[in-house]
Amino acid sequence: MDPELMLRWLHVIGASVLLGTGAGIAFFMTMAHRTSDVRLIAGTARIVVIADMVFTATAVVAQPLTGWLLARATGWGLSEGWIVTSLVLYVLTGAFWLPVVRIQIIMRDLADEAVRNGTALPTRYYRLYRLWFTLGIPAFTAVLAILWLMVARPVF
Repeated sequence: MDPELMLRWLHVIGASVLLGTGAGIAFFMTMAHRTSDVRLIAGTARIVVIADMVFTATAVVAQPLTGWLLARATGWGLSEGWIVTSLVLYVLTGAFWLPVVRIQIIMRDLADEAVRNGTALPTRYYRLYRLWFTLGIPAFTAVLAILWLMVARPVF
């Protein structure tokens, strides 16, 4: 198989995992939250944390590596505007994603504790959920912009 084609494929797979896992996590956590069912929220939060660690974290590491190798293989300079903009957006995404992961872990723990104690979710859970949702918007938007830059490769 052509090495450049393989790198392109791996890079697209990584981008798909970032977008798909991000969208899936946001959807399932939001849908569970809307039920107000503490057990469902706790179970969903456990799965969301695992998915982020297995899928998102793997893609987060793979994307810059495959991107760099792909740029070398194709002769694209890392100083090209669309690549620089993608990298800035990637760092921005990480700046939002890392706190989101920590917040998910705390939300999971709060929900698990509420299930164990047979209590309602504490006020802190709801504050964290709003913050989690708010931080997810710019992170997801940045990922969409990066994907557009990957495909369009605009000159600027």
